[in-house]
Amino acid sequence: MRGPIRRGGARRAEDGSYREEMAAQHQAEVEREKKTVRVNEFITVSELAQILKTPAVQIVGFAFKNLGLMVTINQRLDFDQIELIAGEFGFQAVKEEEYAADLKTAPTADDTPEQLEPRPPVVTIMGHVDHGKTSLLDYIRKSNVVAGESGGITQHIGAYHVEKNGRKIVFIDTPGHEAFTRMRSRGAKVTDIVVLVVAADDGVMPQTLEAIDHARAAKVPILVAINKIDKPDAQPDRIKQQLSDRGLLAEDWGGDVVMVPVSARKKENLELLLEMILLVADLLDLKANPNRPAMGTVLEAKLDRGRGPVPTVLVRNGTLRVGDFFICGQVFGKVRAMIDDRGQQVRAVEPSMPVEVLGLDALPESGDEFQVITDTAKAKQIVLYRESKARDVALAKNKRLTLEQFNKKMQAGEVKELPLILKADVNGSAEVLSDTMQSLSTDKVRVNVLRSGVGAITESDVDLASASDAIIIGFNVKPERNAAALADREKVDIRLHSIIYNLTDEIKKAMAGLLSPVFREIYKGKAEVKATFRVSKVGNVAGCQVLDGNITRDCSARIMRDGVAVHTGRIISLRRFKDDVSEVRSGMECGITVDYNDVKTGDVIEAFLSERVLTETI
Repeated sequence: MRGPIRRGGARRAEDGSYREEMAAQHQAEVEREKKTVRVNEFITVSELAQILKTPAVQIVGFAFKNLGLMVTINQRLDFDQIELIAGEFGFQAVKEEEYAADLKTAPTADDTPEQLEPRPPVVTIMGHVDHGKTSLLDYIRKSNVVAGESGGITQHIGAYHVEKNGRKIVFIDTPGHEAFTRMRSRGAKVTDIVVLVVAADDGVMPQTLEAIDHARAAKVPILVAINKIDKPDAQPDRIKQQLSDRGLLAEDWGGDVVMVPVSARKKENLELLLEMILLVADLLDLKANPNRPAMGTVLEAKLDRGRGPVPTVLVRNGTLRVGDFFICGQVFGKVRAMIDDRGQQVRAVEPSMPVEVLGLDALPESGDEFQVITDTAKAKQIVLYRESKARDVALAKNKRLTLEQFNKKMQAGEVKELPLILKADVNGSAEVLSDTMQSLSTDKVRVNVLRSGVGAITESDVDLASASDAIIIGFNVKPERNAAALADREKVDIRLHSIIYNLTDEIKKAMAGLLSPVFREIYKGKAEVKATFRVSKVGNVAGCQVLDGNITRDCSARIMRDGVAVHTGRIISLRRFKDDVSEVRSGMECGITVDYNDVKTGDVIEAFLSERVLTETI
């Protein structure tokens, strides 16, 4: 009997140790769970102190001593900083999951192939002003849109549908490219096909090129309508040649771009244009599931005095019905009524169709996602979360892609494409730059030139860069004042160069993950030269009046003559009357000596400092 008793005792001992081990593992898991804290991005020091149950003064002290950050209790921290601070105090910080993460935003995210049905194509009309975009659409839908526009110019986004061979086509007429850019920058891709309208008697114009740039950036197919072929001076082949120079080669010339010569005034080839749109749509194989809750995108929104906030929504998937509860950006509401593009009230709207929706309490923004939801409690949670997230993001620093960030991501293998916008002083330089930049593409990263043009960097360039996370290269040109201010607000990286070898070296180093520190120019002020004097042992002295900012003796100086920089150097001396001074403020007169003896009356001396910007490292 002894044997079995000993075995039983051993078994009990083993069971006891096993239970102790399991209990220890469970306790360790409980402790790990206790030390894991879920945080939103961009919370304040005070909020983090409450989450970690740690005095805020300790967090401030740790941030200053170990991270080199001088923070206050109301200052917001990014997630990297939160993670480091939480780790110091024995916690592991993880990002709080967004409430809306369970919502499938992709049109066919949870749809089976059997549920999908063909849907109408969504076509965006784009092109240069007065090339006949709205007139063409007017004749297509057999109504009079132009008469309702101010001065015959489109003032808002209009969405209309037509029928051809029993199939529907939805058209979006835009007032330019700003709305197109804004919606893309918010992650919304609402158009399937871009119809580029070009006047046969005018040719390819700046807005035509902008439309091409935006369509390519959105990665949607382009169909060209060569309008006004009825005019005596129309030259359709010339238009095809100009477009081929921009990479759009017509099908009858051996390319893959459908080009249809039309006349909106005489209604020539309009039926052929519609047939070509349907043909391109067939190649795209556009499908959606009409038997599910609707989701869509806000094309525009207006505040009507009698009806309140009225957004125009394009339903991308599902069917929208009167009585549905929905969330739209940071707004929760119920569909009270819907009005289609013909002004008729409707009860249900299928995929790809535009409709005005009544029932919102606040005005959404263009590009906001519109989604029907059955769980109203969850919908309200999502809206509250989005409001909080929007506040946090608005207060946080807006980070765009810079060449330094691209360099870091390149080392980490996170990027495959470098989008660029090139502006040069002459067309020859622009073409050479475009070819040179694209030739730098490798098997690891591709350089994508979204736009190449001549002239100063404009607000339109910054808008496109902001929407596409592109970097702007200026070659012998500078940004306009408004464009520079917009780039600063949107955090768009602008690189100015005058030597092509330096530019190519910088791009190559960024692509290889070897980008060196760069210098950023800080504008201090400018002064106009009123007269020049020759002083012995000193040289030429420019008698100046400071126009704005302030001039300091440690500044560098750029001599501007008729808007062109003729010299860049340093300030040798700065005087007020006979006294050496360290600073001269706006409105005051002074004498400035620079390392350039050909300063003339009327020149403008720009003062600036160079600040070294270190490359981010891993």
